Amino acid sequence: MAATVLLVEDDPSIQKGLEMNLKIDGLRVLCASDGIAAVRAVRAAMPDLIILDLGLPGMDGFDVLREVRKDDSDVPILVLSARASEAEKVLGLSLGADDYVTKPFGLAELLARVRALLRRSRRRTSASVVKFGPVELDAEARVMKVNGAEIEVTALEFDLLKYLTDQPMRAVTREQIMQAVWGAGHAGTPRTVDNFIARLRSKIGDDPADPKFIETVRGVGYRFNPSG
Repeated sequence: MAATVLLVEDDPSIQKGLEMNLKIDGLRVLCASDGIAAVRAVRAAMPDLIILDLGLPGMDGFDVLREVRKDDSDVPILVLSARASEAEKVLGLSLGADDYVTKPFGLAELLARVRALLRRSRRRTSASVVKFGPVELDAEARVMKVNGAEIEVTALEFDLLKYLTDQPMRAVTREQIMQAVWGAGHAGTPRTVDNFIARLRSKIGDDPADPKFIETVRGVGYRFNPSG
């Protein structure tokens, strides 16, 4: 699926030219001509990348940056602006911009920067999703799917499975699991871990008599085997 770029630019000629070239580069492009429309578009469309002019009517680009990052969004933002002073570049980057390109700009360089930001973003996204056997664990969404269907898990069950999948093929003790998942002050026992492991195995279809993914390490604890 083509990545979606939100192009926020109030100059019609620049907007039209960039929109055309981004589409030629295989991207889906949404356009906004003022800051208020840009913030609405970010919240409605959740683009994969934003190209943001600073000199916008209604709400300037710095305020757009503040609003987007206030929503805790990690969407990559490339500022494209005629404002070339060091202070403005530093401000833009400190407010959460990932890159800053000044006008006039070279089209080839701009497209290369867009592609680089999208590549980095995809790597971050893919790293947050762990897949093994029929299971998909999305750490950002805190969702677990088995054979494509979402399976209900408690917060502790999710944290336990995430802890195990973060360190494949490493044997961890029940005490280490208790410390990492429940916290140092928890008054539970190692049997608590065993009960949660049993529930997780059931939910991911791991045969308790012959588990393939959450293995029992006798005398130690458990080990996650991603290859099953």
